[in-house]
Amino acid sequence: MQFSRRQFVGVLGAGTALRGASVKADVILYNATIHTMDPANPSADAVAISNGRFLAVGNKDEVDNLASASTKRIDLGGRTVLPGFIDAHLHTASSGLRHLKEVDCDLRSIAAIQAAIRERAAKTPPGQWVVGFKYDDTKTSDGRALTIADLDAAAPGHPVLINHRGGHTSWVNSKALAIADVNEKTPDPPGGKFERGPNGKLTGRVLESANDPFRSRIPNSATRADRQAGVKLISKMIVRAGITSVNDPTGQPEDLIAYQDAYAAGDLSVRVYGFISQPYIKEMLPSGVHSGLGNEWVRVGAMKMFCDGSISERDARVSQPYIGRPNDFGILVNNEEQLFEMARKPYAAGWQIGTHANGDVAIDIVLRVYDRLQRETPKKDPRFRIEHCTIINDDLVRRIKAQGVIPAPFSSYVYYHGEKMKEYGAQRLNSMFALRSFLDAGIPCTMSSDYPPGPFEPMMFLQSAVTRTDTMGNVWGPKQRITIAEALHVGTVNGAHASFEEKLKGSIEIGKLADLVVLGRDPLKENPASLVTIPVERTMVGGDWKFEA
Repeated sequence: MQFSRRQFVGVLGAGTALRGASVKADVILYNATIHTMDPANPSADAVAISNGRFLAVGNKDEVDNLASASTKRIDLGGRTVLPGFIDAHLHTASSGLRHLKEVDCDLRSIAAIQAAIRERAAKTPPGQWVVGFKYDDTKTSDGRALTIADLDAAAPGHPVLINHRGGHTSWVNSKALAIADVNEKTPDPPGGKFERGPNGKLTGRVLESANDPFRSRIPNSATRADRQAGVKLISKMIVRAGITSVNDPTGQPEDLIAYQDAYAAGDLSVRVYGFISQPYIKEMLPSGVHSGLGNEWVRVGAMKMFCDGSISERDARVSQPYIGRPNDFGILVNNEEQLFEMARKPYAAGWQIGTHANGDVAIDIVLRVYDRLQRETPKKDPRFRIEHCTIINDDLVRRIKAQGVIPAPFSSYVYYHGEKMKEYGAQRLNSMFALRSFLDAGIPCTMSSDYPPGPFEPMMFLQSAVTRTDTMGNVWGPKQRITIAEALHVGTVNGAHASFEEKLKGSIEIGKLADLVVLGRDPLKENPASLVTIPVERTMVGGDWKFEA
């Protein structure tokens, strides 16, 4: 489809301007412990809000001077207030649609997954696809992964594809293999793999680009109304967790339309910086669409590229082999020349660039690509991004800092995916999800869940980053621990910087958007081991409560 710049700007532009300056407050929140994340005014006990922005931040007596007869006063009863959290990498629109359309396989046994597939197959005409997502091979009680036989037994009359919650690998059944014309003699595609067992037989697991023969044969039945409904659903889920803004890292033009539709209908609960996947950029370049267009609710984000595989699926491209797999260094999806050619025209046309790179080999490649882009088309502040940027070393950190690159590491992986960490080894874990290294180097890393791969609850991010401890009490990479105060800064201020929106959000300051979260307890006074239990009681976006417990 051709995507019109004028259409996009026109639809969003109507809501861009403030509704007129006001010297009186619409709402005053008081009797609160407010951590503003503003170094010039770090704490307060009251805020005044007018026209969806902060009008005053200070003590109750000062703020009350801005009240009128119509001002609504809300006593927060000593609760803690923070700027709304910003998740810098959350697959928003696609996740909402998947929750509507696909089988949620976040279940704890293969039998339970089979039952869910069987239930969906009973409602699906024979021969049509049954698709699932959020399956996690290490979280079932069986101690093994899905097999072709498991999926054949669950839905013998349907082709089945079950996607790992990490998003990079899938499991398929015999009918799916037949439809895709994949068999034991089919060679692995570039940047992908059809997994085979010791006997040379296909296991049903397909990695990276080997998903394409199956995905390309699954009909896309989603309507415009479906996409809007998906955005409505997922944004309500997200805002309940205290998140007020997201960067959607792998989108398409239809997702921008879904966000606009939801915004126009009053169904959008969070602000969106919507990335566009590289294959769709050619549709948008002729119309002049580029990063930054939009308004304070929906804005065009970066162009997204992929360099390597996944951390949760253990196929990121690394320089040292995986523990227990001496010949396995992961998968490189695109090489340096491919990435450079993908990025050069969009970068010159005004697109921010964000590239998925997990392993140290992949990060090195991406930094070389960014250096080449900047030398060819110099820009004062490109804010290149590396999505995930997981396994680092001292040289990579030095280059990231020198090039002004923004890393978006996984937020909740240590806490949630601890059982997978043993495949990386204790030494390497001290260089993974490297918030300590980044902050010590002055690099503004972000909070990013990557949902569905990781849970999006910010309280889980805080506990994961501060303790580096999983749900079983195992510690993974203690050298990368940061403080609670640093984690809050990462999840608010740094998130705004990653999308060029630091003047709009990320802290509670006069003139900024009135996005905030009310917590039942103060993270700065909490035992780090119980941060995940702090309740989110309310979330405000633009002066309106989008969630109230």
